[in-house]
Amino acid sequence: MDPELQYPRGVHVTPSGQVLVCGYSSHTVIQVDHEGRKRLATLLSNKDGVSYPNTVCYNTNNHQILVGLYTSNKIIVFELQ
Repeated sequence: MDPELQYPRGVHVTPSGQVLVCGYSSHTVIQVDHEGRKRLATLLSNKDGVSYPNTVCYNTNNHQILVGLYTSNKIIVFELQ
């Protein structure tokens, strides 16, 4: 019921147990608790170039978040600091 997560799509669980979810209509990628009940952080949003995210994956080797965008047929890569 969080406004940062409208029409949830792709979900990814990292090796450390973090749960990442795409908010398709909210144009966000958020981290939620392991039960999916509470938003812990908004990782990416429309201001980062995220538009209609459909899939998300975390690359542990390079510390990157990969996001597949539905309407543009693109995959964008974000470096985590």
